Amino acid sequence: MHDRRNRDQVLLTALECAEQVGVSIRALRLYEQYGLISPRRTSKQWRLYGSTEIVRLNEILALKTLGLSLRDIAKLLEGQVADLEQTLSLQREALANSKDRAIRGLQVIESLQSKIRSGGTPSIDDLTNLARETHMTETSKDTAAWRRYEQMRPRDEVPIKADLLDTFSGAYETADGTLSIVTNHDGQLAYRIVGQSDIDIFPEGETEFFMKVLPVQIKFCRDHDGRVDGLVHHQNGFEDHARKVAVDPILRIEAEIQQRIRDQTSMPGSADILRRLIEEHARGEPDLDGMAPALAALAIEQKDFIQSELEKAGSLKALSFKGVQQGLDIYDVEFENAKMEWGFAVTHRGKVSHLYLRPAL
Repeated sequence: MHDRRNRDQVLLTALECAEQVGVSIRALRLYEQYGLISPRRTSKQWRLYGSTEIVRLNEILALKTLGLSLRDIAKLLEGQVADLEQTLSLQREALANSKDRAIRGLQVIESLQSKIRSGGTPSIDDLTNLARETHMTETSKDTAAWRRYEQMRPRDEVPIKADLLDTFSGAYETADGTLSIVTNHDGQLAYRIVGQSDIDIFPEGETEFFMKVLPVQIKFCRDHDGRVDGLVHHQNGFEDHARKVAVDPILRIEAEIQQRIRDQTSMPGSADILRRLIEEHARGEPDLDGMAPALAALAIEQKDFIQSELEKAGSLKALSFKGVQQGLDIYDVEFENAKMEWGFAVTHRGKVSHLYLRPAL
């Protein structure tokens, strides 16, 4: 049964598969009952598991660690080919999060042990922090990793009634002031963040749409009377809720941004804002309250990496405004040991909504 010359074609019996993967034979049968795997059969009806089934098993186990039931997993993976690259990304993120939690938990424990040895008494804050940082077993399908995985899965376009499209058209605003506009161009719905370009979105349900060029989904929400009153923007493992608002004020704000793009002029106080952002990230203390929630979530994930890069770059020497692209102010930033490009945008409510940095080209 085992061809050692070509490991890719090795087929495992149910017992071998269970032992090597680390699951029970009963679990393999259960996954098969849910339609998650379809092992081949011998003439005697013995089940055989190859590389395709092993990849799918990895996918199932990765999703189970995020708290999904087999019913949820079956619904998510229905009709989808096993995707090893996505699974590896999901597993890497889950393990990295576990590592980070373990490090934080050990730091909390060591701090408390030191406090007790020196005769101190743990405070309520110490104890609640201990409970939070050392509770390693709790999982939730609402984690960013799970949402990223769901957002990355392939989507199929479905037909919907053409008269629905106009009900989705309009302007939308999140609590932090991020603005978006949805338009119906002769039966093709398009979505854009104010200051950026239109991107076509395609229906996968009566209220659910997706982009083909980016792993982004837009879900429209209705009130009790059936009127569209908001949307949810799904991207990067985050869900941003926006309410429907009057179009004209948003178009005026967009016109101002487009004028800045044409004139290539920075927003008021732009350089000071960027200096503050650089200083905060260099300290490893980004101002999360001053950011849109989606950006704040990314800032938490990336703050150690950015702080490390800025530490290597050295002290800030100079900022040079380059222009405005897609509504973002772009700067060349010179440090003692490096040159970078930084770009950022601020909503009309004063929240930083976009931020990136990269080595200068």
